[in-house]
Amino acid sequence: MEVKNMLVPNQTQMDEFLEEATDAPISMVNLLKFKDKAEYEDGRETDLTGKQAYSIYAIEVVNHLNKVGAEIIFGGEVSRLMLGEVEDLWDSVAIARYPSRKAMLQMMMDKDYQESAKHRSAGLEGQLNIETIEAGL
Repeated sequence: MEVKNMLVPNQTQMDEFLEEATDAPISMVNLLKFKDKAEYEDGRETDLTGKQAYSIYAIEVVNHLNKVGAEIIFGGEVSRLMLGEVEDLWDSVAIARYPSRKAMLQMMMDKDYQESAKHRSAGLEGQLNIETIEAGL
């Protein structure tokens, strides 16, 4: 199994997200890998680590989530791998619950969110986003 951390969905992933629109609540499991040093796309100088830049985004994203009826339901640092094998372990895990895919898309398209997302891009080496739908187990 190959694992690739990315910053944005590829075209197929985005197309599927849009065409399979559902009004059901979703949760996004975010496996986060930080850069050692933040790198802003506009080339600004910074002494921030990747984790510090992402932390700015994490604080700001709470308001963006609230605007669309979403919330962070879990966040934590990865301490070790209990089961399985990966070459490089993620640094943090966050789970956000959205009322629907439409709500998530609405947030992503908001210009204020996109401004905050600059800190996300500056801080992240990449991540995995895993969409989940609640199911009785």
